[in-house]
Amino acid sequence: MSEHVSLQTLRAAGRQPTLPFVLALADGGRLEFVRLLRLLPGRRLAGVAAWNGQSVFAKLFIGAEATRHGERERAGLVALQAAGLPTPALHFAGALAEGGYLVLCDYLDGAVALDEQPLSPEAPQALLPAMALLGRLHAAGLVQRDLHPGNFLCHGERLLLIDGDGVRPAASAAALADNLALLLAQLTPAWDQLQGALLQAYGRPVDAAALAKLVAAARQRRLQHFLAKTVRDCSQFAVHRDFRRFTAVLRDEEAALHSLLAEPDAAMAAGRLLKDGGTCTVAAVDLAGRTLVVKRYNLKHWRHALSRAWRPSRAWHSWQAAHRLDFYGIATPQPLALVEERLGPLRSRAFLIAEHCPGANLQTCLDPAQLPPPDLQQALHQLFATLHRLQISHGDLKATNLLWHDGQIVLIDLDALVQHRSANGFARAWRRDRARLLRNWPAGSALVEWLAQANVPNQLDSSACAA
Repeated sequence: MSEHVSLQTLRAAGRQPTLPFVLALADGGRLEFVRLLRLLPGRRLAGVAAWNGQSVFAKLFIGAEATRHGERERAGLVALQAAGLPTPALHFAGALAEGGYLVLCDYLDGAVALDEQPLSPEAPQALLPAMALLGRLHAAGLVQRDLHPGNFLCHGERLLLIDGDGVRPAASAAALADNLALLLAQLTPAWDQLQGALLQAYGRPVDAAALAKLVAAARQRRLQHFLAKTVRDCSQFAVHRDFRRFTAVLRDEEAALHSLLAEPDAAMAAGRLLKDGGTCTVAAVDLAGRTLVVKRYNLKHWRHALSRAWRPSRAWHSWQAAHRLDFYGIATPQPLALVEERLGPLRSRAFLIAEHCPGANLQTCLDPAQLPPPDLQQALHQLFATLHRLQISHGDLKATNLLWHDGQIVLIDLDALVQHRSANGFARAWRRDRARLLRNWPAGSALVEWLAQANVPNQLDSSACAA
């Protein structure tokens, strides 16, 4: 039997509300909340509920500004419907006792948000209907201020717009262009070459050159916001800090990694040693049928410890570097957790935990006397062109730090990775990276000649930017 709960109880429950629960409505009815789909602790719950004998999608606002957000949700959905845009039917919207607000819409069983589907520039057709629907939204003089692929819901052959809270009248043509750029900025840079096809589906006149600048600026803002999230507690990352330790872990991995994070040294000792250097030790660790890589950043002596105490650790840098690459769609093993040992504000040893990539490094899978096979040629060209365009230098681009796996080049050992603001600084770093890569094989070999002539850019060109 589901229990009646107060909104105060839901606010206090944080990320762990007890399901199912029942809310008493002002008209004497009841709402049974049975499945949680989205959650902002202390502010909003969204999920499947039973109401008047039917399943509905319920959005329950419980924060300090619940009425304001709830009214905006209602007004946004009404605006979408008035414009003839597809959106789930609105059944109820109203204030609750204790300061809450409830919005009920059609629950579309089996519907999948666009951000839950594989989106690839190799198969752009999946995104074209969303671009067309965005064009219709803008033609109606509306924008979605929090626009992202999750705002588009696929149900059978239908594509619908959801989340009315962010729907507003567009203040100007510039606001429409900014809104379009906001969506495009959430695609990886590999999509930029398909802008023409995306704008054709969008169906409205656009200054492509001006839009490209807006996309680059929006992408940079999103990157900085995302990197900040990697080291603070939020829906995607769980962060714990006290006087002696700082831990950041993917929230979905927190339970699975609990024992490893509690005793990383013990886990490494029981694992398989991959590298035992002075400044770092690397081990492969088996955990519940998964192979993970744990990298410990050591302190060689007291002077080394003192020099590192006041700066973010190399594990911190590598953690954010890996997430930076992931943001851009550049393959690297999934970073799972970061641990820093601390004494108050002073940093000590640190650990980085990541997925293990089973690919072969390029030192072993490339023959210097031959050109790479066509699929590897294409992957190499794409990787270096992307790094060059984004002004990213690796810092130690030896062949053993490039793995060939599942049709992609996977970058590892990101301790020295930098995305440069300065074109001159990037040019110097890129020359060092390029020279280090070519030194992996005999000078004059067929492989080195192929890489040097066409496939590792040598000079900055007009496409390079600090995106």
